[in-house]
Amino acid sequence: MRRLRSRTTGPRAPIALAVPALLAIAFLLLPLIGILARTSWGDLGTHLTSPGTTQALKLSLLVSFWALGLSLLLGVPLAWLLARTEFPGKTFVRSLVLLPMVLPPTVGGVALLLAFGRRGLLGPWLEDAFGITLPFHTSGAVLAATFVAMPFLVISLEGALGGLRPRYEETASSLGASPVRVFFTVTLPMVAPGLAAGAALTWARALGEFGATITFAGNLPGTTQTLPLQVYLLLQDDPEAATSVSLLLLAIAMLVLIGLRGRWTGTPNAATAGPRGPADEPASVPSQDVRPAAPDHAEAEPGTETGRDNWPLHAEVTGFNQLTLDAGAGTTIAVVGPNGAGKTTLLRALLGLTPRAHAALQLGKLDVSTLPTHRRGVAWVPQDGALFPHLSALANTAYGLRAQGMARAEARRRAQEWLDRLGVGHLSARKPSQVSGGQAQRIALARALATRPRLLLLDEPLAALDQTTRAHVRHTLRTHLNGFGGVCLIVTHDPVEAVSLADRVLVLEDGHVLQDAPPGEVTRHPHSPWVARMLGRNAWPGTATAEGLRLHDGGLLVIADPLPAGTAALAVIAPEAVSVHRTEPGGSPRNIWAGTVREITTSGSRLRVLITSPQAPDLVAEITPQAAAELGLADGVPVWTSVKATETTVVTL
Repeated sequence: MRRLRSRTTGPRAPIALAVPALLAIAFLLLPLIGILARTSWGDLGTHLTSPGTTQALKLSLLVSFWALGLSLLLGVPLAWLLARTEFPGKTFVRSLVLLPMVLPPTVGGVALLLAFGRRGLLGPWLEDAFGITLPFHTSGAVLAATFVAMPFLVISLEGALGGLRPRYEETASSLGASPVRVFFTVTLPMVAPGLAAGAALTWARALGEFGATITFAGNLPGTTQTLPLQVYLLLQDDPEAATSVSLLLLAIAMLVLIGLRGRWTGTPNAATAGPRGPADEPASVPSQDVRPAAPDHAEAEPGTETGRDNWPLHAEVTGFNQLTLDAGAGTTIAVVGPNGAGKTTLLRALLGLTPRAHAALQLGKLDVSTLPTHRRGVAWVPQDGALFPHLSALANTAYGLRAQGMARAEARRRAQEWLDRLGVGHLSARKPSQVSGGQAQRIALARALATRPRLLLLDEPLAALDQTTRAHVRHTLRTHLNGFGGVCLIVTHDPVEAVSLADRVLVLEDGHVLQDAPPGEVTRHPHSPWVARMLGRNAWPGTATAEGLRLHDGGLLVIADPLPAGTAALAVIAPEAVSVHRTEPGGSPRNIWAGTVREITTSGSRLRVLITSPQAPDLVAEITPQAAAELGLADGVPVWTSVKATETTVVTL
């Protein structure tokens, strides 16, 4: 017989912790066992079908479902407010939400009585103005159950909303969806597990409410005598029947908890939110305050924009980013710079999504600075695409068109065309969790292009694609941009994208513009060491002296054209201009350093060799594999490097 292997994994619990934990489990379990042991199983059916019990059960179900509905009506907006906004007194409001959970239920009933009773704060007004009397009425039982149960919904949903990245909602807004539409078509579906869990807990708590109900609504058979109150009365006259009814309440509570499987303490799972398989956007959602981003483009087919609508850009950005940006219609601008330079902040400022920077934005003759995101006509593709996980690829792509008011059939047709153009049309029925990262990025790109915005913002749109797919999508994107009547900003770290797609390259550093020039000019004379290195060049900042360029990282570089002493400059050296030798070279080179090979990598059909030296900053040389073999290069091998003064490009800063 094969020996069974233990499935237990992980460290064993220390005895000092295991024993108290087991005692805690026993402490919680014994009362439940007591109910099971003392239940008169033979009379269980009789007890549960007695007129008083069935009447109390019906009333409990009525009260609990009304309490659930009231909790959903009030608690969902409150949870969203706590999770998504900052306002004075937020901590106090959250404490108010938690208060009914720690407050003795009878005290809660007294508080309700003093607020809504006939001598309470609002009770006389409600009775005189509307003839409503809450105490000792079924509505009073609903109010009491809502008071103690609603916190479960708010806490569970707030946790789910807190785990939902706002980027999904922001992307939906950039596609033209109003806040109400975003809430119903994106937010709620994505937090559906948390909402369902909170609703189940709220219903179960309302079903079992006792203290606040008996204090505020009384114990009137058929009116306010719910099942927990029935148990209280049966304990005095028929303990066995009370045990049977208690078992029913216990079974309901356990079924709810088992069904939740702990999900009420979790956060939304983007991969499993919503049903699996083909899906479309909800059939009916509020569509108030919806207007198309660029309605005059509605007749054009994908990739054949006529360009008759011109949307030149003028933006003055203040805050962390401080710059003025002007671009004619049809201009594509590549935004580059190191991490923290303000690239994404610039995009979010143009969208109106960040307090770090503000953009006074004019598109064509329209000043959209004060408009909300969904009315600006500015489409955004974030780095991760932010595809809505509960919608299919087709529904994702059609989302912006539907938000702009396009008929469902036409929106789906347009969406399918864009998916086909980007090579992912065969994935139209799949959810984002069923496609690869590169495919998801193309779907997100199709979704943005389909809306034909006035301004298109792309945050590293091709980063997740392989080289072959990237070339195809780059060609498709370039074709679209050639006829695009607006301005496109592309944040990228890929020099090929910057050169092949952009008319201008905007170099940012610490929120300021270092350079704004055509790609060719930036390639020849980069003003930023980071950009030079992005382009594959060696970049050494320094200060001009009579001898040459005194480098900030140490060492001296002799240059062909001397600069006035004290001039800040950047020396740019192409890797192919660096010569590598095993012995000290002679001849004309005026810059010679001894160093050591630290790394060898491939770059197409050539090798890039990183060489460190105590006499100069790190230097990258590019040589052929044959030359590397002849020199016997490997990590740790001592070498000499040389650079001719005429091979160095010096850019004044």
